[in-house]
Amino acid sequence: MDAHKVSELKAFVTSCRSDPSILHHPSLAFFRDYLQSLGARLPPQAMSKNPMKGETDDDMTKAAPDSVDKKPEDIELDGELVEPDDGPPQKMGDPSTEVSEESRDVAQTCKAKAMNAMSEGKLDESIEFLTEAILLNPSSAILYATRASVFVKLHKPNAAIRDSDAALQINPDSAKGYKYRGMAKAMLGQWEEAASDLHVASKLDYDDEINSVLKKVEPNAHKIEEHRRKYERLRKEREARKIERERQRQRAEANAVYERGKKESTSENKAFQDAEPNDPDSLAALQDGSVISIHSSNELQTKMRAAVCLSRLVILYFTATWCGPCRFMAPIYKTLAEKHRNVVFLKVDIDELGNDAHRWNVNSVPTFFFVKDGKEVDKVVGADKSGLERKIAMHAAKP
Repeated sequence: MDAHKVSELKAFVTSCRSDPSILHHPSLAFFRDYLQSLGARLPPQAMSKNPMKGETDDDMTKAAPDSVDKKPEDIELDGELVEPDDGPPQKMGDPSTEVSEESRDVAQTCKAKAMNAMSEGKLDESIEFLTEAILLNPSSAILYATRASVFVKLHKPNAAIRDSDAALQINPDSAKGYKYRGMAKAMLGQWEEAASDLHVASKLDYDDEINSVLKKVEPNAHKIEEHRRKYERLRKEREARKIERERQRQRAEANAVYERGKKESTSENKAFQDAEPNDPDSLAALQDGSVISIHSSNELQTKMRAAVCLSRLVILYFTATWCGPCRFMAPIYKTLAEKHRNVVFLKVDIDELGNDAHRWNVNSVPTFFFVKDGKEVDKVVGADKSGLERKIAMHAAKP
């Protein structure tokens, strides 16, 4: 035997002894089969390490990858792979060439020679004849598909895929185009794409070879699909947990704002109750018979405090410039202010004083709060003209 090859074999055996998980690599499926046929016992794969990453399969399945579209390396896939043929691409025909009858006849002769060479195992010679035929008749899908079949036999999957693509571009229903492209992709470990092409080929023109390859390809494609579903489920679960954490954070923030508002409201009420009943500043702060627009939180507190000092009912009207019902209620509110001169009519724009609107739990506009002695006693929500008039008359009449 070749001394160099024996040396390489010894190095491989040494590697297997130091890390037996190497034997579970998909490209060594044929070697595993051979060892098992001799009665050899292989280490269980569940505890094996990924030779590319140094991780156990168990470790890898615990963590979902960021992208579920990434090809999984922690699945045991069967099937012998080949090294990609990354050399210069084969010669292709010019699709714009006008093919004469003479060229077609010569191309057919070249094809016949190629088939004879193939039957004798002269695959490279067969490629030469088929290339000559393609250059003579570049509009023939069958010529490209036939050359693709020879490239598959030569273990040149990329070349086979290029020819299959050319065949399918000429004839989208080329069963051989799908067949040999599927077989080539299986050689490269592109299991899902291979299964898809082979299924189409089987529907267009079933043969035993397609069925035989599908039996090897489909199990791997199913394993990858199951793997993808698993990690998609894990990704969705992780996303759901993230959303729930964000909801909890927002809920906590809302509760903090609510509690802060309660404390501030308590402080304001105490200030109202401690105010002097005959405070001249309170009298000056109110404008009898008119609607008072509020532009700051301090201004709102001043008006409320003044109303407490004078024991007056306050109507706190929350509005917005973009609100149609608010525009409808504006002249009505002004008329009510002129009619009930002993009632304090305040107006707050929620876009200008958003914190105050939040503190009062304003969920929609227009909203009217009835406040007496610094405390809410009633409210009207919406453009309810009659309801507002009735409640103002009722509360204003109370001592």
